[in-house]
Amino acid sequence: MKDIGIIAVGGYNEVGRNMTAIKIGKDIVVMDMGIRLDRVQIHEDTDVESLHASDLIAMGAIPDDSIMSHVDGKVRAIACTHGHLDHIGAISKLAHKYKAPIIATPFTADLINQEIKSERIFGVENPVMPMSAGERYQVTPDIELEFVRVQHSIVDCVFAAIHTKQGIILYANDFKIDRSPTLGEPPDFARLKALGKEGVVALITETTNASISGKTPSEQIAKDLVWDVLMGTEESKSGVMVTTFSSHIARIRSIIEAAHKMGRKPVLLGRSMEKYWGTAVRTGYAERNEGLTVYGRRKSVDKALKRIMTEGKDKYLPIMTGHQGEPGAILSRVANGETEYLVESGDKVVFSAGIIPQPLNISNRYTVETKLKMRGARVYDNIHVSGHACREDHWELLRMINPEHVIPSHGNLVSHGNYLMMAEDTGYSLGSNIHLVRNGQELLLE
Repeated sequence: MKDIGIIAVGGYNEVGRNMTAIKIGKDIVVMDMGIRLDRVQIHEDTDVESLHASDLIAMGAIPDDSIMSHVDGKVRAIACTHGHLDHIGAISKLAHKYKAPIIATPFTADLINQEIKSERIFGVENPVMPMSAGERYQVTPDIELEFVRVQHSIVDCVFAAIHTKQGIILYANDFKIDRSPTLGEPPDFARLKALGKEGVVALITETTNASISGKTPSEQIAKDLVWDVLMGTEESKSGVMVTTFSSHIARIRSIIEAAHKMGRKPVLLGRSMEKYWGTAVRTGYAERNEGLTVYGRRKSVDKALKRIMTEGKDKYLPIMTGHQGEPGAILSRVANGETEYLVESGDKVVFSAGIIPQPLNISNRYTVETKLKMRGARVYDNIHVSGHACREDHWELLRMINPEHVIPSHGNLVSHGNYLMMAEDTGYSLGSNIHLVRNGQELLLE
């Protein structure tokens, strides 16, 4: 019987730069190749496309995959669970080292192709193969990859089940248990339960929100929160701006619907808004909505903001980048007075996003909110629900899957520790069947 090795390349000491290599005998399936965004943003206006992989590794921005050169085996496939940059952002820097296809759901595959196209140092020639949830790919005669539908704060998110002669390895980064999503279908519980019955050797799971008690509210709750805030402003003539994650297509669609109900024209502003909305249109998650305009480049954004001021702020609902207070994002430029859109007393700014809990984001966001308030804006904060599982969701998944071994990932020692305490309540114990792994280590399951 072949040993199974779980190699923690990145994402086990921090949130971000996720990469895990799963070794079955001499065959390897790599899961995700992500970037750590806060390490990139510290270097203002970092042009990632033009940076060498070694520089990004030194910055701690992408996984240090030098460990892979010491692993006795061959990478047969690279699989990506969803399109967030902390899971696909390093593909253009690292994938060329491995002669293996990149397998991802259609929305994710489209984003990966865009990353590869904009890369300016490495030529990535790995074939990118779209595979939908519910489908399977034969990696080798003994290894099969299956995608299982789940929900997260980006569309087309999956778990990856790696079927081997020894049993199933389930890679579960990222997810929430959402039974009433506003876009797409609920997680495929029937399939997850069936995998549990077939026998899951190891569950590799994110721990981002493992410290938060209870369960994560549905995206339907977020839609209600957004509508409640926006509909409360329909009588007013004041300006209303909304900022949210560009990749959160379900949330953006809810905001667009609310704009139409308010009798305002929705306008998407920012390069990443243009990128993700275009991807959603191409992959069928959004329509070329006639009541919606999208502006990505700075010049066209500035023109659109000028037009909104000329025609009346009460006629438009701008949806823009900048929810973390990132310097150079549209909301930061508006707050700094760098555009012709003037924030006046009584204007409303809706943050439909939580703060990603890193010191840089917290200070950037504080700065932007303070500048907006100084101009008289009313700030509506955290009109949002998370895309990550909380403690009871993790409990539910564990009970559904009943894995022999559990490996916490996608987090730091604090979140791993919180997950561990929950897993111990379920009957697991550290060292025997729940394993703490750090970047650069390999766990052997014999």
